[in-house]
This record gives sequence, structure tokens and C-alpha cells, in this order.
Amino acid sequence: MVMAGVVVTPEQAEQLRNMGVKDSKLIPPAKREDMFEVIKKIVTSYKIIILSPQEIDNALNSPDSNLNKLEGVATAQIINELKPEKAILDCPSTNIQSYEEFVKERVEDKNVKFVTEHKADLNYIEPGAASILAKVTRDAEIDKLRKIYGETGPGYPANPITQAFLKANWKKHPELFRQTWATYKRIAKAEAQKNLGDY
Repeated sequence: MVMAGVVVTPEQAEQLRNMGVKDSKLIPPAKREDMFEVIKKIVTSYKIIILSPQEIDNALNSPDSNLNKLEGVATAQIINELKPEKAILDCPSTNIQSYEEFVKERVEDKNVKFVTEHKADLNYIEPGAASILAKVTRDAEIDKLRKIYGETGPGYPANPITQAFLKANWKKHPELFRQTWATYKRIAKAEAQKNLGDY
């Protein structure tokens, strides 16, 4: 999982708007890649955090954590490093107020103003730009794996190429996968049952 944040002035936000920055899911991959370096040059500062499969599994296996809390901790880390006056958060939780409070508790500067919304990357330039940095970084990380391990697919559970890669490599390279992923568990269980049936 990749998370990112950017700090922009109103003038920089206008520049980003004029170049068509929006939610990364609405931009074709080639255009996202073209925008990646331009965004990094326009913004005042940015931060990208890559969360490993093991960090995600640890969060999901902990009684005191979950995926939303892991994202909240990473979000606070980004805010603490970038030191913005205002933070616009794309909220992953159904409870927006609770998520915002969780992040606020971990932000050092208590004067930071917060705007927290579902799909904020659709409505605001800043999280839109951050989503492009995160998505292009994620795709680059998948490309690195592809060069080492062969065709991985895009890494999403519904993708048949990713499913085939997972089936072939879940036991050989467990470090590549979120073992709390339902797809991983299903394939591991099916393979274990098949092996039991072989005896």
C-alpha cells in the first residue's frame, strides 16, 4: 500500500488544476506517469510512504489496530513531516469523525485545520495530486516485482493474472503477499486441502 501527501500554495493548486490533476483512478496510466514528475516539481513539498505487506498483516492481526488505523498513523506521519496549515484527508473509514480524531491525536501541531471527507481526491486538488503520486509509486513497485518474479498482474485480487501469480508463489514467496488478504487465505487453504488429499 502506498500513501502520499503534498503541500501546495493556492497558485500551485491552480497550476495543478490547469494540468488536469484529479483522482488518479480517473486518469489513464500513461498520463498519470507524465504528471508524476511535474507534480513533484510544482508542489512546495511532498511525502510518499510505502507500507509493506508485513506491516499491513501486523495491523490486521493486532487486536489494537486495523487497516484504517494503519492509514491514520501513516497520515499523521505525513502531516508531521510536511507541517501544513490545513490537512485535507481522504477518509477510508465509514466514521469520518472518529478517523479525523484518530489522526489529530497523532499530529504534533494542534493548530492544523482539518477537512476530512470520503473521496476527497474527487473534490480537492491536493488529495488528487497526492493520489497520483501514490498510484504511480505503487505501479512502479509492482513493475520492480515483475522484473524479479515474472508477470504478477496489477496486484489486485479480482485480476486473474494476479490470482495465477499468487497461486504459483504464495508458498515460495510469502513475503510478497498480504497473508490476511482473503484471496491469499482462500488459495492457501485450497492448496493445503489438495496436498492433504494427495496422501
